[in-house]
Amino acid sequence: MKLVIVESPSKAKTIEKYLGSEYTVRSSVGHIRDLPKSNKDAINIESGFIPRYVISAGKNKVINELTSLAKKADEILLAPDPDREGEAIAWHLEEILKDELGKKIPTIKRVTFNEITKDAVTAAIEKPRTVDMNLKQAQEARRVLDRLVGYDLSGLIWKKVRYGLSAGRVQSPALRILMEREREIRAYDPEAYYVLEGIFSKGKTTFPLSCSKDIWDEQEAIDIVAQAQSGSWSVIDIKETKGTRKPKAPFTTSTMQQTASSRLGFSPSRTMRAAQKLYEQGHITYMRTDSQTLSKQAIAQIASHIEKTYGKENLNIVAYKTKSKNAQEAHEAVRPTNFDGKIKGSTQDEKSLYELILKRTVSSQMKPADIIRTKLIANISEADIPDFTTNGSRIINPGWLACDTGARGEDVELPKVQKGDGLDLKEITNTEKFTTPPNRYSEAGLIKELEKRGIGRPSTYASIIRTIVDRGYVEREGRTLFPTDTGDVVSSFLEEHFMNYIGDDFTAGMEDHLDAIASGEEAYISVLSEFYTPFKKEVLAKEDIPKLTNLGDAPKEFKCPKCTSSMVYKLGKTGKFMSCSTYPDCDGALTQDGKEIGNEEPMGTHPETGENIYLMEGRFGPYVQLGETPVIPKATKFPKGHKKTDEEKELVKKEKALIAEAKALPKPKRASLPAHIKPEDITLEQAVHLLILPRDLGIHPDSGEMTIANIGRFGPYVGHGREFRSIKKTSGLDPYTITFEQAIELLNQPKALPKGVELFKDLGKHPKTGKDIRLLKSKSGYYIQKGLSRLYLDDKQKPEKFTLEDAISMLSGK
Repeated sequence: MKLVIVESPSKAKTIEKYLGSEYTVRSSVGHIRDLPKSNKDAINIESGFIPRYVISAGKNKVINELTSLAKKADEILLAPDPDREGEAIAWHLEEILKDELGKKIPTIKRVTFNEITKDAVTAAIEKPRTVDMNLKQAQEARRVLDRLVGYDLSGLIWKKVRYGLSAGRVQSPALRILMEREREIRAYDPEAYYVLEGIFSKGKTTFPLSCSKDIWDEQEAIDIVAQAQSGSWSVIDIKETKGTRKPKAPFTTSTMQQTASSRLGFSPSRTMRAAQKLYEQGHITYMRTDSQTLSKQAIAQIASHIEKTYGKENLNIVAYKTKSKNAQEAHEAVRPTNFDGKIKGSTQDEKSLYELILKRTVSSQMKPADIIRTKLIANISEADIPDFTTNGSRIINPGWLACDTGARGEDVELPKVQKGDGLDLKEITNTEKFTTPPNRYSEAGLIKELEKRGIGRPSTYASIIRTIVDRGYVEREGRTLFPTDTGDVVSSFLEEHFMNYIGDDFTAGMEDHLDAIASGEEAYISVLSEFYTPFKKEVLAKEDIPKLTNLGDAPKEFKCPKCTSSMVYKLGKTGKFMSCSTYPDCDGALTQDGKEIGNEEPMGTHPETGENIYLMEGRFGPYVQLGETPVIPKATKFPKGHKKTDEEKELVKKEKALIAEAKALPKPKRASLPAHIKPEDITLEQAVHLLILPRDLGIHPDSGEMTIANIGRFGPYVGHGREFRSIKKTSGLDPYTITFEQAIELLNQPKALPKGVELFKDLGKHPKTGKDIRLLKSKSGYYIQKGLSRLYLDDKQKPEKFTLEDAISMLSGK
């Protein structure tokens, strides 16, 4: 028996169909080892940047199965993806199997294929090789670099800016690019200019003409309009030029993500999810590539398809060359594996993306489109004013546009007129406009910019954007990326203190070094040493810089609402705000709009209780509040090492009692604003309705605690103690009207399990919390839940014999 190991379960299923009964195909389900989450001892720097790998959570069962099959195998073929990440997975598998099997290890070989088709898979198996240690070390170097930079920079940012913030080797340059554009926009000073447009007619046909000169002077614009209205208009020239539109090269990862964004509205992550599935199903070639090349076999299939579908006259074979100087590996472009013209894919996303890939690939081998561009020029004979013009174009022979119709656009036909024909001016307008700053980046635009600057690689573009969005440094509005206040502060800090390490030259240069490791031209240790020694020195040198508490002076017109001192900008949990410059002596604060924080004006009073209702901004967005927030007294601070007198000790005791008393006061009722209600649009009536929540429904018969209905971060729910159940839209219930009986019925239902997870055994209730404890089963093994974490059973723990006592012991960390 020959054992084939891939990294994806769906990929394993596809390959198993192509191989005979002598082959067993299994999946490692991604990486089986990784660096530990804690940075302690993760990398032995002194010994040569040696990473310490640990088995990934839930992978013991996978390893046991693979080891068991490996013992019976005559040969093991490692077949993860054909890139550095795949090479690293293959190496980890080889190391684990060698450790597990000892001297009885069968022959282990590495096989790669760029597409999951029968021909490609069988051809690869006939030409196995050893694991490429250069590729593995290139991946390892990237992983180690990212960990070292991330931990060292993040630790400094925690100390100097705010706890919980972080930085990354490649994400930080991407954020910097967004912030550079944002600063351009902020500093932009718009200028007025004038657009002159006339509506003309010839017979029954009317059409527009525009002034061909940029007009920056208002009086000049007025003069041109006056002369245009009194002059006699005629066509002074019609210029027709023949041209062509060439097809575009087949997709790379970057151009696929950009086109899917503009044509389909897909985010990079969504594009890559669909592409991954298409690849695993054998429908497209490997989707992480810098290459624009097509194999001879693919070109032959494309040519046959074009001849049958669009005619031989539209065939035009072109050999595209990869433009990226740092192309990662010798892959093909992203293309279909079959050119039968049928749309492939299991979901609509997959089908839409497949169609895009198919049309792009086929059209790349078709003739250019023939077009005629026309320019109509008109003027008056009585005075010297700029020409008025309009442009048109029409397609004479569609060529490749017959295939990729989405790239065609519309024909713009001009009226049938000749040189010298008179024209009637019906109307002329003079519109004042203002120059606009450069546009913010879209996701597609940022990917294009990253690729142009040599930052990142095909496999990283989607994760770069996802990371800076998840960290709260950037927000998406439609397809546009907007840096947040937090992103602004983090980027500004890094640009001031670590510009050498987040600049284009360094980041792109490091990619060159990683490529050199992959090709065997440079050594792993030397590259990391040359980077890390000065980097660590620079991080340590910044330990003494003052903490970044102030982000600059606020505009002079804003004064402290409590002491009238000047204000400075600071970073809070919800973004930037203005703080009194004398803080902590004075704690006056304003929002960026100049509204006082902590002393908000009520929007009205509750019709039943008479309490004030406030509209406020919190960590998770805007909310309404009923009543006043209890004021927590401040404790007196003493210098470090100060020995308190008896009077001071008594003062501290009283202050602690007052603070405890204030904290024990009931908290005011709060309700988040639904997504469809903007803060500026909310009415008092709507606020009163929202403040019905949270509703007390009654005492739960088991826990003795109050059962409530409310809306949280993840939607409407009912709960008691630590037990919660979502109120689904399909139930027809809502938190404003649900009854106690309906809530109990909902709470008695078992918690819905995540996709791919099944209940193996109900173990009982926790003796202290009263929470249900269940033994669950996923593809990664058996586990119990602790908060949002999964605690997996190890090899020695048998799920059939696992008890409530065992679970309690695991939960307590014993």
